[in-house]
Amino acid sequence: MSKHTIVTLPGDGIGAIVLPQAIKVLNAAGFKADYLHGDIGWEFWCNEGNPLPQRTLDLIEKHKIALFGAITSKPNEEAKNELNPSLQGKGYIYSSPIVGLRQHFNLDICIRPCKSYKGNPLNFVRRGKGDTIDEPFIDVVIFRQNTECLYSGVEWTNPPEQVYQALLTHPKFVENFGNVPVEEISVSARIFTKQATVRILLAAFEYARKFGYKSVTVCEKPNVIRETSGLMWKLAKEIQKNSFPEIRLLNTNIDAQMMWLTKNPEEYGVIVAGNMFGDIASDAFAGLIGGLGFACSAQFSANGIAVFEPTHGSAPKYAGYEVSIVNPIAMVESACMMLDFINEKRISSKIRKAIASVIEEGKVRTYDMLKMAGRPEVVKNGAASTSQMTDAIISRLK
Repeated sequence: MSKHTIVTLPGDGIGAIVLPQAIKVLNAAGFKADYLHGDIGWEFWCNEGNPLPQRTLDLIEKHKIALFGAITSKPNEEAKNELNPSLQGKGYIYSSPIVGLRQHFNLDICIRPCKSYKGNPLNFVRRGKGDTIDEPFIDVVIFRQNTECLYSGVEWTNPPEQVYQALLTHPKFVENFGNVPVEEISVSARIFTKQATVRILLAAFEYARKFGYKSVTVCEKPNVIRETSGLMWKLAKEIQKNSFPEIRLLNTNIDAQMMWLTKNPEEYGVIVAGNMFGDIASDAFAGLIGGLGFACSAQFSANGIAVFEPTHGSAPKYAGYEVSIVNPIAMVESACMMLDFINEKRISSKIRKAIASVIEEGKVRTYDMLKMAGRPEVVKNGAASTSQMTDAIISRLK
């Protein structure tokens, strides 16, 4: 086993808590790596006016692989107010560093698996026949286009004259907004390109074929958002017909999908969507397997750069607890996705089996698994702390 160099990006809040726990599990499982810290997050915005410094981009460019914790993002005006006084009024504009990271390296393929663990008390249940309780096994993988759509950052409040004049060329804009003063208009552009859309669709179909999923579902809104969602659906049909005829292609609208995921979630395999709807669908399906404490993700560029992260946020209130109570499993699972990527699948399998064993046994459960409110006293009331859950996983590796 060759030794790897991994850039660690703890970021803000609980990111700085769960990332070291994942590394602790990796070490215990026998994974050998050099870990290089990368600066990212709110601290660097406040002190430097840049939450994603160039030195961090250089580290990732050199070493290609990063483990990421979480970041805090705030609205623009609030962000400006928290800048170091020496930086205020100098034109700095806050933007999310994780979105910036994705766009800088074109990390356009995002994969978010949502798979049930046997024995997890947070698993989705429903009424079955004869008023029985039914717990369907969920194994859904969301493919989210990661760099376009509403996350492209192309937006304006009080749009400049050339933008406003361009908008006036569209009859729908004239009809519905032509009489609205320009200074009262905010616009966000939902941008899809054919190249990026084909890439995410191919990735989804190839994954389905490789791992034996029987269907790929396009989850968009082509009946209303005809140009962008319509493009994805049109291309999906062409790709399925020409290259993946054995895989069933489904089409769901995002709103209807949110209903159906609680009616028949076991019928879905691979789901593919644009950035916004992929974000919504992945969080929704994560809720069926226990919530964001179990939701991992990976994002890839065409040139081999990959970043692995839990999908939860920085949850700053939890970061201040004397004893950390947050669930580290999503971060550990994200590290397992990293291991898969670098062909350390024996170690990732060992870690996943250890997680499954702890969950099924049920003796060690974090506050979310016990359905407690996230307060400091939960550890005294029987919930496992973050480190206790980590130690329980490690104990099953031996």
